[in-house]
Amino acid sequence: MKTILVPCDFSQPAINAYRFALDIAAQSKGSIHLIHIIELPILHGAGAPSVLEFEQRFLDELKEKALGKFAKIIDKYSSNGTNVKWTVAFGVPAKTIIDVINDQGISLVIMGSHGASGLREYLIGSNAEKVIRKSSAPVLVIKDYFKEPIKNIVFPNMLDLFDQDDLVVKVKALQQFFKARLHIVWINTPLTFTADVITMQRLNSFTKHYKLTDYTVNIYNHRTEEEGIIEFSRLVKGDIIAIGTHARTGIAHLINGSLAEDVANHTNTIVWTYTLKNEPVEVSN
Repeated sequence: MKTILVPCDFSQPAINAYRFALDIAAQSKGSIHLIHIIELPILHGAGAPSVLEFEQRFLDELKEKALGKFAKIIDKYSSNGTNVKWTVAFGVPAKTIIDVINDQGISLVIMGSHGASGLREYLIGSNAEKVIRKSSAPVLVIKDYFKEPIKNIVFPNMLDLFDQDDLVVKVKALQQFFKARLHIVWINTPLTFTADVITMQRLNSFTKHYKLTDYTVNIYNHRTEEEGIIEFSRLVKGDIIAIGTHARTGIAHLINGSLAEDVANHTNTIVWTYTLKNEPVEVSN
């Protein structure tokens, strides 16, 4: 991992993400870029010198406070020689994060998240959800700091079995990095019901096609894919759920949703997501 981007709003989940990033960077000899994004308020009457002067003073104060908080975090958690830089930016959080990912060639994003639920989830969504949808780099979403070794990675297989080359390459690299066991699972739901004998044949063909090692192949029956993934992960003591996303946006997202985003919102397990390369990555707000 060359550079890990950690968006930081100074909440506990964000600090947990930074601590986990330190562990990853230490293992991979990578660097960390912490970024705090201040969403600008809408101020009326802009243009008058006094107003502009007030705005600048206000923004400078916000930046100084953020830099002071960064200094405390860096001082509290030893970097163990990892190169850590931190910046303060002004703008829309999700869009700014995507811009940094694209401009700086970020190799991994680690985000802390409180999740989102209810009406807020459908109308707004979490920043992590928005970044998952638009990021060209893998995104790892963490809620609680995880300091134990990563032993089990759950890999739900919901897509065309032989149309995910780039995703599988990334998941194999993730598995190799952590030296973990891969649990490939097909969630059999009433809407996607397939006889087990057929599904198992397809999954075995999948593992041979991609030359996977140290894995299990599983079929798990549940009412929905999302709930099935979360329950199966608990069953096998999954440390990470690795899942591809079609990065749906706009009306398509409202109608079809995104399995990766829903799982990331509703589980406390670490979720690693990657946008499929044959899908458009939208960067507009």
